Amino acid sequence: MIRAGLDPISQFKIYKLAELKVGKYDLSFTNASFMMLLAVALIGLWMFFGTRKRELVPGRGQSFVEVTYEFVAGLVRSSAGADGLKFFPFVFSLFIFILFANMLGMIPIFFTTTSHIIVTFTLAMMVMALVVGYGVFKHGFKFLKIFWPSGIPIVILPFVSLLEVISFLSRPISLSVRLWANMLAGHILLKLFAGFCIMMVTAFGLFPGALGAIIPFTLTFALIPLEFLVAFVQAYVFALLTSVYLSDALHPGH
Repeated sequence: MIRAGLDPISQFKIYKLAELKVGKYDLSFTNASFMMLLAVALIGLWMFFGTRKRELVPGRGQSFVEVTYEFVAGLVRSSAGADGLKFFPFVFSLFIFILFANMLGMIPIFFTTTSHIIVTFTLAMMVMALVVGYGVFKHGFKFLKIFWPSGIPIVILPFVSLLEVISFLSRPISLSVRLWANMLAGHILLKLFAGFCIMMVTAFGLFPGALGAIIPFTLTFALIPLEFLVAFVQAYVFALLTSVYLSDALHPGH
């Protein structure tokens, strides 16, 4: 039996830090709530201290903020066009929040908020609500042209339209599951391999156990930089797909 401290699933447990109930609704402050607030606070501090001087020749902090700003702006511009920059604050906020949440989750004993599907699905539904809301507001019924692409032979157009509808409805699922599954799986693997090292030493003693722990320790050591890369890539992919979906709201039917 796996000990509680080595259980790879225990790291995802949500527990209450301060209990609060309003009627039948449980509004307790949890470890997940704390980590999300911590991520927002760190982002605010990073932006404040990185931009407070606003020098013509930027220092390291200002350069990092400016590079991040230009990186996300370029991503939005290339995916949704120049018109898509009106959504830059939203895409930038999503990218930087997911990135900080993912990176904080890499710190031992810290909680990874993006490893819970309810968090990632909420972010995905925010994206889809903006896409549909802006698309209908800007184009009215013409927004439905995203399900009726131009330049398709009339014979196969109904089949293509059905695929477009299914694809559109699956967007929030794929957007949320991709981020959730990658963060969940990566952290489970790290905990498993690290747990194997501890169990080998506990079961066979310091010297024989250390020899047996070489392989799991090497795998753990190799997975850590890979998991940091995954944390960044998943934030990038989420922001990229958000920009692509917003392009549909800006240019339906193209």
